[in-house]
Amino acid sequence: MAVLTDPPPPAPAGPTASPDGGRRRVVAMAIWGIAFVAAWLAIGLPTDPAYAFLWIWAGTIAWHSSRPWRSHLRFARDWIPVVLLLAAYNLSRGFADNGATPHAMELIVADRFLTGWATGGEVPTIWLQEHLYRPDQVHWWDVAVSWIYFSHFVATLAAAAVLWLRDRARWGAYMRRWGFLCAAGLATYFLYPAAPPWWAAQNGLLTDVARVSTRGWKEIGMHGAGNLLNAGQIASNPVAAMPSLHTAFALFVVLFFLRGTRKRWWPLLLAYPLAMTFTLIYSGEHYLIDVLVGWAYVGLTFLVVGLAERWWAARRARRAALAPAGATTAAAEPARAADPAPAGPATPAGDPADSAPARPAAPVGDPAGPAPAGDPATVPVER
Repeated sequence: MAVLTDPPPPAPAGPTASPDGGRRRVVAMAIWGIAFVAAWLAIGLPTDPAYAFLWIWAGTIAWHSSRPWRSHLRFARDWIPVVLLLAAYNLSRGFADNGATPHAMELIVADRFLTGWATGGEVPTIWLQEHLYRPDQVHWWDVAVSWIYFSHFVATLAAAAVLWLRDRARWGAYMRRWGFLCAAGLATYFLYPAAPPWWAAQNGLLTDVARVSTRGWKEIGMHGAGNLLNAGQIASNPVAAMPSLHTAFALFVVLFFLRGTRKRWWPLLLAYPLAMTFTLIYSGEHYLIDVLVGWAYVGLTFLVVGLAERWWAARRARRAALAPAGATTAAAEPARAADPAPAGPATPAGDPADSAPARPAAPVGDPAGPAPAGDPATVPVER
C-alpha cells in the first residue's frame, strides 16, 4: 500500500546574482567611464554619429558584459545601417545650398514679427546676447548652454540604445519616426536653404552675433571638449537652419516617452526642449521661427508614421484573416472528393449505386447510428 507523504521542502538556496549584474558590471562600467572621460578630454566629446555609436555600443557591452558576444554583435548588426544613414545625412547637408544664396531676410522679418513687441524690434538672438553675453566673462548659463547643445548629439542615440536593450519592437517604432524626421529635415534643406543668425551677422544683415555654443567648456578647464564639435561646425552646412532639428530631436525624444512617464515628471521632461530652444537662440544657431517649424515637423512625423503603421497593421490583419479561410477551403475540397458516402450531392450518372435503394437514416437517438463504411447497403457490389 502506497503511503502519500508531503514532498520535502527545497533546500535553501543562497541569493543568486543576476547574470548581468554584480561586481562584473560595476567593474566594466567603471572601465568604460574612465576610458570615456580620457577620450573626451584628449579628443573631444562624441558629436560625430559613428564616434558616438562606438561609445554607446561599448557602454552596452559593459552593462551586459556577461552576455555572449552574439548578443553584442546583434546590436552592431541592427545599428550599422542607422549609423550609415546618419553619416550620409551629415554629408548630404553640405550640398544642400547648391551654391545658391540662402534665405535669411524673411527669417529675420518673421522673428521680428513674432517677438518684436517684447524685444524692441530686434530678433531674439540679439536681444538675449545684449542682456546675457559678455565677451570677457563666461557665466554659469554659458556652461549650461554648451552642455545642452552637446546633448543633441547623444541624447537621441542614447535613448534609442536603451530602447534596443529593453524593447526591440519599440526601438523599431522609434527609429522609423526618427528616420522620417531626418528625411523631412534634409529635404527641406535642399528645397529651402536658410542661414542662421550668426551667418546673417557676418553678411551684414544683422548687428554683431557671437556664436557661443561651445565657449562654456573652457571655463571649467575642458579646453578639448569641443574639438570635434568645432571641427564639425566648420565642415557642416552653414545654411541648414530651417527647420531646427536640434530642437526637433529634443522634443521628439520627450514626446516619444511622455505617455509612459508619470505626469508629475512631465514638466521636467518638457523643460528639455525649452532649454534647447533657449540654447539655440542665445548661441546664434537658430531663429525662433526655425524652432517653431522644427516642432511642427515633429507633430507631422508622429501623425504620418502613426497613420502608416496603423494602415500596415490593418493590411496584415486582413491578409492573416483571409489566409486561414483559403487554406481551410483548399484542404476541405480533397476531403469531400474522397468521401465514400457524400451527404447531399447526387452520385454521378451511370454509377451502379443509382439502382441501389437508399438506406434510411437512423433516427435521432438510434444507438446503432449510421451504417459503417463497409456495409453492403451503402457500398455497391462490383459486377
